[in-house]
Amino acid sequence: MSQQSLHVVKNPAPQPDPITVLPVRVQLDDNDSPMDVLDALLITQFSAGGHTAAHTVQVKRLRDGARLLPDGARVIRTVREDDRRGVLAAGDGWLLQTVQWQESAKVTVTAVSDELAAKVLAETVADAEEPEAEDGDVVTMGFWHMSMNGPRRRARDIATPSWPEIRQNYASGVATALDKLLGLQADVLAGRLLLLHGPPGTGKTTALRALARAWREWCQVDCVLDPERLFDDPAYLMEVALGYDNEDQWRLLLLEDCDELIRGEAKQSTGQALSRLLNLTDGLIGQGSRTLVGITTNEDLARLHPAVIRPGRCLAQIEVGPLSQDEATAWLGRHVRDRATLAELYAMRNDLAPVMAETAEEHTGLYL
Repeated sequence: MSQQSLHVVKNPAPQPDPITVLPVRVQLDDNDSPMDVLDALLITQFSAGGHTAAHTVQVKRLRDGARLLPDGARVIRTVREDDRRGVLAAGDGWLLQTVQWQESAKVTVTAVSDELAAKVLAETVADAEEPEAEDGDVVTMGFWHMSMNGPRRRARDIATPSWPEIRQNYASGVATALDKLLGLQADVLAGRLLLLHGPPGTGKTTALRALARAWREWCQVDCVLDPERLFDDPAYLMEVALGYDNEDQWRLLLLEDCDELIRGEAKQSTGQALSRLLNLTDGLIGQGSRTLVGITTNEDLARLHPAVIRPGRCLAQIEVGPLSQDEATAWLGRHVRDRATLAELYAMRNDLAPVMAETAEEHTGLYL
């Protein structure tokens, strides 16, 4: 019988501390801001090994007047910019940085132990966040735009209808498709692009508001107010797609009335914008984030760029059209002579007509 010898190391050599192998250096130049200096100062003790733990938390709904400092904190640096405020503070065995926007904040603590970091962070954010609205009809939505100082996001509470309340506003085939869409959960998503198309006044935006309510447990809905700017500016796109990433929650970016971006000739007329949109849905950017894209358009499906509607890319492709004559008659409660959009039915029910100025009748003819 052959014997194999085993080499056993009784006293393995200790592993070196990473900070002795890879020293950390911070270099600042004219492109850096005072807020970057706060970032650098925050990690000094953690990089040097004096602090061995770091904890970070996002405060999504910052309460007015929230102090965001624990008792006994010593403020070292403060920074005020147009859209945010930064504070660096210290205490016995810990450093703390807060970055505060108008309605949200990020707090990071480094400390000599994991327990101390957790304790300081808990004291800092105690009572700092507004509770979620108990009104089931309200959903918090974000609104993005490019300001003079870079990308900005504002959060607002939006009244949203429940799907059963508005289901009768849609043709039977559309309602069935929306039943399936609103009932989806995060673990069964087959595609990243949600496309609602059809003529104006058919209720596409209302359906998206109901979607925000139905998905609010697992998906944050944000509306981009300037989508053409979003896909023309890579820095803006990266901030919106990745800057507010939350690993525990999906995000749906709503782009309304993006006809020029996704129609058949978009590649020639919008350059790289269409490519960036597609990359956000299933390219490298899309794979690196939990981001869905919802688009509304008045264009007919046949006029859309084939790359947008190819199989596997769309989570949903729903044409939201007028109600049939029978459906419109049932909705209105009196006879309707033809198909009608939701907007037309509301106008009929409320006897709404546009205000128009009376003009003198013009006569044309020959003078003899």
